[in-house]
Amino acid sequence: MVKGLTDIPGIRCGHVSDYEAITGCTAILCEQGGVGGVDIRGSASGTQEIDTLHPGHVTNQVHGILLAGGSAFGLEAASGVRRYLARRGVGYPFGGEHIPIVPAAILFDLGIGKSKVHPGLAMGEAAAVAATADAVTEGCVGAGTGATVGKLLGMKQAMKSGIGSFTVTLPGGVLVAALVAVNAFGDVRDPSTGKILAGARQAADSRAFVNTEERMKSGGPAPAGGAHNTTLGVVATNAKLTKVEATKLAQFAGLGMARTIYPVNTMVDGDIVFALSVGEHTADINTLGVAAAEALAEAILRAVRLAKTLGGVPGLGSG
Repeated sequence: MVKGLTDIPGIRCGHVSDYEAITGCTAILCEQGGVGGVDIRGSASGTQEIDTLHPGHVTNQVHGILLAGGSAFGLEAASGVRRYLARRGVGYPFGGEHIPIVPAAILFDLGIGKSKVHPGLAMGEAAAVAATADAVTEGCVGAGTGATVGKLLGMKQAMKSGIGSFTVTLPGGVLVAALVAVNAFGDVRDPSTGKILAGARQAADSRAFVNTEERMKSGGPAPAGGAHNTTLGVVATNAKLTKVEATKLAQFAGLGMARTIYPVNTMVDGDIVFALSVGEHTADINTLGVAAAEALAEAILRAVRLAKTLGGVPGLGSG
Protein backbone atom coordinates (compact mmCIF):
# COMPACT_ATOMS: atom_id res chain seq x y z
CA MET A 1 0.00 0.00 0.00
CA VAL A 2 1.28 3.45 -0.90
CA LYS A 3 1.51 5.58 2.24
CA GLY A 4 2.69 8.79 0.60
CA LEU A 5 5.50 10.81 2.18
CA THR A 6 5.87 8.35 5.05
CA ASP A 7 6.92 5.65 2.59
CA ILE A 8 10.37 7.19 3.03
CA PRO A 9 11.97 5.43 6.03
CA GLY A 10 12.73 7.84 8.84
CA ILE A 11 9.99 10.34 7.98
CA ARG A 12 6.90 10.82 10.13
CA CYS A 13 3.96 13.12 9.50
CA GLY A 14 1.36 14.57 11.86
CA HIS A 15 -1.64 16.84 11.36
CA VAL A 16 -3.72 18.98 13.69
CA SER A 17 -6.94 20.53 12.39
CA ASP A 18 -9.27 23.10 13.90
CA TYR A 19 -12.56 22.58 12.05
CA GLU A 20 -14.32 25.42 13.85
CA ALA A 21 -11.75 27.99 12.80
CA ILE A 22 -10.96 25.99 9.60
CA THR A 23 -7.20 26.04 9.90
CA GLY A 24 -4.41 23.72 10.97
CA CYS A 25 -0.81 22.65 10.59
CA THR A 26 1.27 19.69 9.45
CA ALA A 27 4.57 18.57 11.01
CA ILE A 28 7.00 16.50 8.94
CA LEU A 29 9.75 15.01 11.09
CA CYS A 30 13.10 13.42 10.21
CA GLU A 31 14.59 13.08 13.66
CA GLN A 32 17.81 11.45 12.46
CA GLY A 33 18.46 14.51 10.32
CA GLY A 34 18.02 15.04 6.61
CA VAL A 35 19.76 16.99 3.88
CA GLY A 36 17.37 19.71 2.78
CA GLY A 37 16.73 21.94 -0.20
CA VAL A 38 14.11 24.49 -1.18
CA ASP A 39 12.73 26.22 -4.24
CA ILE A 40 10.53 29.31 -3.95
CA ARG A 41 8.73 30.28 -7.16
CA GLY A 42 5.75 32.22 -5.83
CA SER A 43 6.11 35.90 -5.01
CA ALA A 44 4.06 36.00 -1.81
CA SER A 45 5.78 33.45 0.43
CA GLY A 46 5.79 33.39 4.23
CA THR A 47 8.70 31.42 5.68
CA GLN A 48 11.05 30.79 8.58
CA GLU A 49 14.59 29.33 8.70
CA ILE A 50 14.72 29.02 4.91
CA ASP A 51 18.38 30.08 4.82
CA THR A 52 19.39 26.85 6.56
CA LEU A 53 18.41 24.97 3.38
CA HIS A 54 20.62 26.95 1.00
CA PRO A 55 23.78 25.17 -0.22
CA GLY A 56 25.97 27.98 1.11
CA HIS A 57 24.64 27.73 4.67
CA VAL A 58 26.80 25.97 7.26
CA THR A 59 23.87 23.88 8.56
CA ASN A 60 24.10 20.47 6.91
CA GLN A 61 20.91 18.89 8.22
CA VAL A 62 17.35 19.74 9.17
CA HIS A 63 15.15 17.80 11.59
CA GLY A 64 11.66 18.70 10.47
CA ILE A 65 9.48 20.92 8.32
CA LEU A 66 6.34 22.72 9.46
CA LEU A 67 3.51 23.69 7.10
CA ALA A 68 0.70 25.80 8.53
CA GLY A 69 -2.33 27.89 7.78
CA GLY A 70 -2.93 31.19 9.50
CA SER A 71 -0.81 33.37 7.23
CA ALA A 72 2.22 34.89 9.01
CA PHE A 73 0.70 34.12 12.41
CA GLY A 74 0.99 30.40 11.65
CA LEU A 75 4.78 30.56 11.71
CA GLU A 76 4.53 30.41 15.50
CA ALA A 77 3.62 26.73 15.18
CA ALA A 78 7.20 25.90 14.16
CA SER A 79 8.32 26.72 17.70
CA GLY A 80 6.11 23.94 18.98
CA VAL A 81 7.78 21.43 16.66
CA ARG A 82 11.19 22.60 17.84
CA ARG A 83 10.15 22.27 21.48
CA TYR A 84 8.94 18.70 20.88
CA LEU A 85 12.13 17.68 19.07
CA ALA A 86 14.42 19.34 21.61
CA ARG A 87 12.66 17.49 24.42
CA ARG A 88 13.47 14.25 22.59
CA GLY A 89 17.13 15.17 22.26
CA VAL A 90 16.92 15.87 18.55
CA GLY A 91 19.06 18.57 16.98
CA TYR A 92 22.51 20.07 17.27
CA PRO A 93 23.85 19.64 20.84
CA PHE A 94 25.02 22.71 22.70
CA GLY A 95 25.41 23.37 26.42
CA GLY A 96 23.35 20.40 27.48
CA GLU A 97 20.51 21.33 25.11
CA HIS A 98 19.61 20.40 21.56
CA ILE A 99 18.80 22.84 18.78
CA PRO A 100 16.53 21.31 16.13
CA ILE A 101 16.37 22.95 12.71
CA VAL A 102 12.78 23.24 11.47
CA PRO A 103 12.16 25.35 8.37
CA ALA A 104 8.54 26.46 8.04
CA ALA A 105 6.13 27.91 5.50
CA ILE A 106 2.56 29.18 5.73
CA LEU A 107 -0.48 29.59 3.53
CA PHE A 108 -3.30 32.12 3.73
CA ASP A 109 -6.58 30.54 4.90
CA LEU A 110 -8.05 33.50 6.81
CA GLY A 111 -10.84 33.99 4.27
CA ILE A 112 -12.71 30.76 4.98
CA GLY A 113 -12.97 30.33 8.76
CA LYS A 114 -12.27 32.44 11.83
CA SER A 115 -9.63 34.89 10.70
CA LYS A 116 -8.52 35.68 14.26
CA VAL A 117 -7.72 32.05 15.16
CA HIS A 118 -4.35 30.76 13.94
CA PRO A 119 -2.01 27.80 14.44
CA GLY A 120 0.37 28.54 17.28
CA LEU A 121 3.04 26.93 19.42
CA ALA A 122 0.64 24.48 21.08
CA MET A 123 -0.83 23.33 17.77
CA GLY A 124 2.62 22.87 16.26
CA GLU A 125 3.72 20.78 19.22
CA ALA A 126 0.52 18.72 19.01
CA ALA A 127 1.15 18.06 15.30
CA ALA A 128 4.65 16.83 16.13
CA VAL A 129 3.32 14.60 18.91
CA ALA A 130 0.77 13.19 16.44
CA ALA A 131 3.43 12.43 13.82
CA THR A 132 3.46 8.81 12.70
CA ALA A 133 4.95 6.61 9.99
CA ASP A 134 1.46 5.43 9.06
CA ALA A 135 -0.10 6.35 5.72
CA VAL A 136 -0.49 10.12 5.36
CA THR A 137 -4.01 11.34 6.09
CA GLU A 138 -5.22 13.37 3.11
CA GLY A 139 -7.99 15.85 2.30
CA CYS A 140 -9.08 18.71 4.57
CA VAL A 141 -6.53 18.12 7.32
CA GLY A 142 -3.53 19.86 8.81
CA ALA A 143 -2.16 22.73 6.76
CA GLY A 144 -4.76 21.90 4.13
CA THR A 145 -7.77 22.30 6.45
CA GLY A 146 -8.62 25.74 5.08
CA ALA A 147 -7.02 25.37 1.65
CA THR A 148 -8.99 26.43 -1.44
CA VAL A 149 -8.36 26.83 -5.19
CA GLY A 150 -9.79 28.85 -8.08
CA LYS A 151 -10.12 32.29 -6.51
CA LEU A 152 -10.21 34.56 -9.56
CA LEU A 153 -13.82 35.54 -8.76
CA GLY A 154 -13.56 35.35 -4.98
CA MET A 155 -14.17 32.74 -2.33
CA LYS A 156 -17.87 32.39 -3.18
CA GLN A 157 -16.91 30.86 -6.52
CA ALA A 158 -13.82 28.95 -5.34
CA MET A 159 -13.50 25.25 -4.52
CA LYS A 160 -12.13 23.32 -1.57
CA SER A 161 -8.72 21.71 -1.58
CA GLY A 162 -6.46 20.17 1.04
CA ILE A 163 -3.53 17.81 1.58
CA GLY A 164 -2.43 15.18 -0.93
CA SER A 165 0.47 12.72 -0.93
CA PHE A 166 1.93 10.25 -3.44
CA THR A 167 4.98 7.99 -3.92
CA VAL A 168 6.91 6.99 -7.04
CA THR A 169 9.03 3.82 -6.87
CA LEU A 170 12.24 3.53 -8.89
CA PRO A 171 14.49 0.50 -9.49
CA GLY A 172 16.74 -0.67 -6.70
CA GLY A 173 14.39 0.31 -3.90
CA VAL A 174 14.73 4.04 -4.50
CA LEU A 175 11.63 6.01 -3.49
CA VAL A 176 10.54 9.57 -4.17
CA ALA A 177 7.44 10.80 -2.32
CA ALA A 178 5.59 14.09 -2.10
CA LEU A 179 3.15 15.83 0.22
CA VAL A 180 1.39 19.05 -0.73
CA ALA A 181 -1.07 21.57 0.70
CA VAL A 182 -2.83 23.16 -2.28
CA ASN A 183 -4.12 26.69 -1.69
CA ALA A 184 -3.71 28.03 -5.21
CA PHE A 185 -5.10 31.12 -6.89
CA GLY A 186 -5.43 29.11 -10.11
CA ASP A 187 -7.36 26.08 -11.29
CA VAL A 188 -6.20 22.48 -10.90
CA ARG A 189 -6.19 20.40 -14.08
CA ASP A 190 -5.61 16.71 -14.68
CA PRO A 191 -2.53 16.67 -16.94
CA SER A 192 -3.64 13.39 -18.54
CA THR A 193 -6.79 15.02 -19.95
CA GLY A 194 -6.22 18.77 -19.65
CA LYS A 195 -9.60 19.08 -17.94
CA ILE A 196 -10.15 21.29 -14.90
CA LEU A 197 -10.87 19.25 -11.78
CA ALA A 198 -11.34 22.12 -9.35
CA GLY A 199 -11.19 25.85 -9.83
CA ALA A 200 -13.07 29.11 -10.24
CA ARG A 201 -16.75 28.46 -10.92
CA GLN A 202 -19.08 30.53 -13.09
CA ALA A 203 -21.48 31.11 -10.21
CA ALA A 204 -21.80 30.30 -6.51
CA ASP A 205 -24.36 27.58 -7.25
CA SER A 206 -22.58 26.19 -10.32
CA ARG A 207 -20.03 23.46 -10.97
CA ALA A 208 -19.20 24.87 -14.42
CA PHE A 209 -15.70 26.30 -14.54
CA VAL A 210 -14.64 29.75 -15.68
CA ASN A 211 -11.14 28.66 -16.86
CA THR A 212 -9.02 31.20 -15.03
CA GLU A 213 -6.27 31.57 -17.61
CA GLU A 214 -8.67 32.05 -20.51
CA ARG A 215 -10.70 34.59 -18.55
CA MET A 216 -7.56 36.54 -17.69
CA LYS A 217 -6.35 36.56 -21.31
CA SER A 218 -9.72 37.74 -22.59
CA GLY A 219 -9.61 40.87 -20.47
CA GLY A 220 -11.28 39.48 -17.38
CA PRO A 221 -10.27 40.39 -13.83
CA ALA A 222 -6.59 40.21 -12.95
CA PRO A 223 -5.51 38.46 -9.73
CA ALA A 224 -6.74 40.67 -6.92
CA GLY A 225 -7.53 40.71 -3.23
CA GLY A 226 -3.95 40.50 -2.01
CA ALA A 227 -1.47 37.64 -1.71
CA HIS A 228 -3.93 35.11 -0.33
CA ASN A 229 -2.69 31.93 -1.98
CA THR A 230 0.14 29.43 -1.68
CA THR A 231 0.87 25.83 -2.62
CA LEU A 232 3.29 24.20 -0.18
CA GLY A 233 5.07 21.03 -1.30
CA VAL A 234 7.52 18.64 0.33
CA VAL A 235 9.34 16.00 -1.69
CA ALA A 236 11.50 13.37 0.00
CA THR A 237 13.72 10.51 -1.11
CA ASN A 238 15.70 7.66 0.41
CA ALA A 239 18.54 8.47 -2.00
CA LYS A 240 21.64 10.19 -0.63
CA LEU A 241 21.96 13.77 -1.89
CA THR A 242 24.16 16.79 -1.32
CA LYS A 243 22.55 20.14 -0.49
CA VAL A 244 23.07 21.24 -4.09
CA GLU A 245 21.29 18.11 -5.33
CA ALA A 246 18.50 18.51 -2.78
CA THR A 247 17.97 22.05 -4.03
CA LYS A 248 17.81 20.73 -7.58
CA LEU A 249 15.32 18.05 -6.51
CA ALA A 250 13.04 20.77 -5.12
CA GLN A 251 13.30 22.63 -8.42
CA PHE A 252 12.46 19.50 -10.39
CA ALA A 253 9.49 18.77 -8.15
CA GLY A 254 8.12 22.23 -8.82
CA LEU A 255 7.44 21.11 -12.38
CA GLY A 256 4.62 19.05 -10.90
CA MET A 257 2.92 22.30 -9.90
CA ALA A 258 3.36 23.66 -13.42
CA ARG A 259 1.69 20.55 -14.86
CA THR A 260 -1.40 20.81 -12.68
CA ILE A 261 -2.04 24.42 -11.56
CA TYR A 262 -3.08 27.14 -14.03
CA PRO A 263 -1.77 29.80 -13.54
CA VAL A 264 0.97 28.92 -11.06
CA ASN A 265 3.76 30.83 -9.26
CA THR A 266 1.89 34.12 -9.59
CA MET A 267 2.46 37.40 -7.77
CA VAL A 268 -0.38 36.44 -5.41
CA ASP A 269 0.90 32.90 -4.68
CA GLY A 270 3.69 31.99 -2.25
CA ASP A 271 4.50 28.65 -3.88
CA ILE A 272 7.32 26.69 -2.23
CA VAL A 273 8.77 23.19 -2.58
CA PHE A 274 10.99 21.68 0.12
CA ALA A 275 13.19 18.65 -0.51
CA LEU A 276 14.54 16.11 1.99
CA SER A 277 17.14 13.38 1.54
CA VAL A 278 17.15 10.88 4.39
CA GLY A 279 18.57 7.69 2.88
CA GLU A 280 21.73 6.05 1.58
CA HIS A 281 20.59 4.75 -1.82
CA THR A 282 22.44 5.87 -4.92
CA ALA A 283 20.44 7.38 -7.77
CA ASP A 284 20.83 9.84 -10.63
CA ILE A 285 19.53 13.28 -9.67
CA ASN A 286 17.85 13.75 -13.05
CA THR A 287 15.94 10.48 -12.67
CA LEU A 288 14.95 11.49 -9.15
CA GLY A 289 13.75 14.80 -10.56
CA VAL A 290 11.48 13.09 -13.08
CA ALA A 291 9.97 11.06 -10.25
CA ALA A 292 9.66 14.11 -7.99
CA ALA A 293 7.67 16.06 -10.57
CA GLU A 294 5.35 13.10 -11.05
CA ALA A 295 4.91 12.56 -7.31
CA LEU A 296 4.06 16.22 -6.67
CA ALA A 297 1.65 16.39 -9.60
CA GLU A 298 -0.21 13.30 -8.41
CA ALA A 299 -0.28 14.63 -4.84
CA ILE A 300 -1.87 17.86 -6.07
CA LEU A 301 -4.60 15.92 -7.87
CA ARG A 302 -5.27 13.90 -4.72
CA ALA A 303 -5.45 17.09 -2.65
CA VAL A 304 -8.44 18.36 -4.62
CA ARG A 305 -10.10 14.99 -5.27
CA LEU A 306 -10.15 14.10 -1.57
CA ALA A 307 -11.17 17.51 -0.20
CA LYS A 308 -14.71 17.61 1.16
CA THR A 309 -17.05 20.58 1.25
CA LEU A 310 -16.14 22.76 4.23
CA GLY A 311 -16.96 26.29 5.32
CA GLY A 312 -19.50 26.60 2.53
CA VAL A 313 -16.86 25.95 -0.13
CA PRO A 314 -17.68 22.88 -2.26
CA GLY A 315 -15.20 20.02 -2.63
CA LEU A 316 -14.96 16.92 -4.76
CA GLY A 317 -14.59 14.51 -1.83
CA SER A 318 -17.46 12.41 -0.55
CA GLY A 319 -19.00 12.57 2.89
